Amino acid sequence: MKHFFFLVLLLAFSACKQTDSNQTGNTLAMCHDPQSAVAQFASFASDPNFRNMHPDPLATEMAKKGKMVEFPVAGGPNGKAFFVKSRRKTNKYLMLFHEWWGLNDYIKQEAAMWSKELGVHVLAVDLYDGKMATTADEAGKLMQANDAARSLAIISGAAQFAGDKADFRTMGWCFGGGWSLQAALQLKEKAKGCVVYYGMPEQDVNKLKTLSTDVVFIHPEEDKWITAEMASGFESNMKAAGKKVMVYHYPADHAFANPSSPRYNDKAAKEARATVTAYLKGK
Repeated sequence: MKHFFFLVLLLAFSACKQTDSNQTGNTLAMCHDPQSAVAQFASFASDPNFRNMHPDPLATEMAKKGKMVEFPVAGGPNGKAFFVKSRRKTNKYLMLFHEWWGLNDYIKQEAAMWSKELGVHVLAVDLYDGKMATTADEAGKLMQANDAARSLAIISGAAQFAGDKADFRTMGWCFGGGWSLQAALQLKEKAKGCVVYYGMPEQDVNKLKTLSTDVVFIHPEEDKWITAEMASGFESNMKAAGKKVMVYHYPADHAFANPSSPRYNDKAAKEARATVTAYLKGK
């Protein structure tokens, strides 16, 4: 029996030490487990009211700048991202995370816009491995099928694609909002800023203690899933972890910031974007 427990501990230790063979310099943690927060948000897809909150997205013009790239991912096939290179020489990157629809044209447009606005490189990471949804039912299935371990490996692969000298700001919406925070945890000291648009906050104070950045949390007051109680709980947990979070409340509903959504709220979206822009420009 003692030999059995020793073997289990040895395997766990080996898994924690595993890194991509192509990685150089600082290693990125591969033992962080976001499953609880990710699974909690994914469970919303079983609620017909949540699905009804997401009408089919409107058509979006294709981004005129940027290209799809691939990069090695430990333990699986190559990962993909939409990459927009800054015109300026910089080691700064913004890592974007898509909504539950997947890496569609709207997210690619956001990537191009933020690269121009901030003067940084942007990697819009594909956590669905090329799959996209056009209906809420399809999106719910993709979100619930998302593999947290695979997503963490993709994030590490994207960071390695950027290079050892790169540092990162993360941002995402809805499903991607939660992943923006998980990415900041995964990237450790390489994370310099984090923006969460109505995504599931991490509730484990011990995990939050490992954050190397503050967080901007965009909260719609009418959101029935990412509620005011969740936002308040996140503030309390971040305070307990000794970390700074800035929560901004807007009189709007879930998905209010996406102009391709019929629930887009122009006034609140522009105010939130101004807040986020000022924050990221300071990073």
